[in-house]
Amino acid sequence: MRNVRLLIEYEGTHYAGWQWQKNGETIQETLSKAIERVIQEKVEIHGAGRTDAGVHAMGQAANFKTNSIIPAGRLLHAVNFYLPPDITVKDVSDVEESFHARYCAKSKVYQYTLFNDWTRTSLHRNFCYVCGFRLDVDKIIAATRCLVGTHDFTSFTTKALCEKNRIRTIKKLDIKKDGGYIWFTIEADGFLYNMARTIVGTLIEIGRGKIAVDGMRDILDAKDRKSAGPTAPAKGLCLMEVRY
Repeated sequence: MRNVRLLIEYEGTHYAGWQWQKNGETIQETLSKAIERVIQEKVEIHGAGRTDAGVHAMGQAANFKTNSIIPAGRLLHAVNFYLPPDITVKDVSDVEESFHARYCAKSKVYQYTLFNDWTRTSLHRNFCYVCGFRLDVDKIIAATRCLVGTHDFTSFTTKALCEKNRIRTIKKLDIKKDGGYIWFTIEADGFLYNMARTIVGTLIEIGRGKIAVDGMRDILDAKDRKSAGPTAPAKGLCLMEVRY
């Protein structure tokens, strides 16, 4: 049986996340229906990351198996024909049978966009969190250092009891500022539920002076969600790349 890999871009604003839901339209459901209309058979799509409601993606990866012989290039254009404008398949390729978009992934890269200004932005309103508080970026950068490496990230997930293993490795955590925009780019071997957004929310509190820079280490060691800052809004988060 043929194994097909997809590279997908989407705006998550109007969706209840990636994964199928009983109530609410999802990316996985919409994509599955489009593919099935093209190949005329049921498919089971495996995504690399289960992005939450309102979260976007520039580089989501997925795969499905099929008996269809439609060439990859034709499949790309045909599936996009049936997709809404806020979901686009950017690439289709045939891969080895053993490939699984989720289990074969070595790391994922997420980027969070913050607009640090009292005045809102209209053009980018669905893709960033507008924060009017004055932020000290140097403090934010200093606080990220203790997060890089392998740690128990229980303090940064809102569903700790749902995860037996809460150990993750952050490979890189970069902060970049340009004008009013601040970008938080995090690469890790995996992410707990709301982990990226809670890290960002905590860093914002540190930038505001509400939490001391060295308090980040205490939060990490506490293994208690109540010790961390709030979870940043979903619309600022984007899955940039899945690395294999």
